Amino acid sequence: ADKIRGFKQTHQPSPWMNDYGQFAIMPITGGLVFDQDRRASWFSHKAEVAKPYYYKVYLADHDVTTELAPTERAVMFRFTYPETKNAYVIVDAFDKGSYVKVIPEENKIIGYSTKNSGGVPENFKNYFVIQFDKPFTFVSTVFENNILPNETEAKGNHTGAVIGFATKKGEIVHARVASSFISPEQAELNLKELGKNSFDQLVANGREIWNREMSKIEIEDDNIDNLRTFYSCLYRSMLFPRSFYEIDAKGDVMHYSPYNGEVLPGYMFTDTGFWDTFRCLFPFLNLMYPSMNTKMQEGLVNTYKESGFLPEWASPGHRGCMVGNNSASVVADAYLKGLKGYDIET
Repeated sequence: ADKIRGFKQTHQPSPWMNDYGQFAIMPITGGLVFDQDRRASWFSHKAEVAKPYYYKVYLADHDVTTELAPTERAVMFRFTYPETKNAYVIVDAFDKGSYVKVIPEENKIIGYSTKNSGGVPENFKNYFVIQFDKPFTFVSTVFENNILPNETEAKGNHTGAVIGFATKKGEIVHARVASSFISPEQAELNLKELGKNSFDQLVANGREIWNREMSKIEIEDDNIDNLRTFYSCLYRSMLFPRSFYEIDAKGDVMHYSPYNGEVLPGYMFTDTGFWDTFRCLFPFLNLMYPSMNTKMQEGLVNTYKESGFLPEWASPGHRGCMVGNNSASVVADAYLKGLKGYDIET
């Protein structure tokens, strides 16, 4: 691809399972448009930096450099704008039911997305909060692709928001973003993961975390291509299953259940197809990351308690698209390797 239509908070584990709870953020300049194809910008992969803890790209059509530094449940954007009276940030909450509210006095946008491809209860929502460090001089909501200037709230099938301001050449605007499947209040709490860190501090923190985890396996090889292949595969092996739990104000582990729609204590993981992962990935996690896999076993127990079944393809809840009972092999392997600290009897 050579065009970017938005920086999306995606939960898509594979192209055939599709996404859920997604929303997108896109900086633009010049004429105001919302349609994702019209707002899209060309970019060059040669001018792109993509690392597990940092992303940077130049949006040529808007003359905006966009950078991202993530934590587990939050991210900081750093936009570098040109000199213009028409600098904007678009928030697209997508269709299938969404809500946005602009709060100009707090330089903030809140909302939720319910977009999904199945496997969710009726009350499913992904709540988000976006906090900017520059006051808005333009405010608009979007309803069914219609831009509504000076409106601050929209609810419907497909909603969005636009905020704008004038910028000087090279001016930097930050956006702090977090989300929660539990509640708007929990999204605000998750935003605190960013702390008082600067953008560069978040990048350094993320680099340290990834290096710590990946350095648990040391490979000696004079062939740099072999090293790149191995550590690229190791990185991908740590992406899924996805953590679907959050930490509440008391410091307790909680999760929104994608099976019964309740907010319950304990761990939950999702976004894995067990006929692809039972044979290699989970045995590998048992050996190299047993403390994390212990949490995953508790998540499997909670899935059984909340739905009556172990998952075969969870994204985020049950997706009826896989035969067999491959997750039983995952449970058995963890037990035989001596993992403890979860409800083994269940």
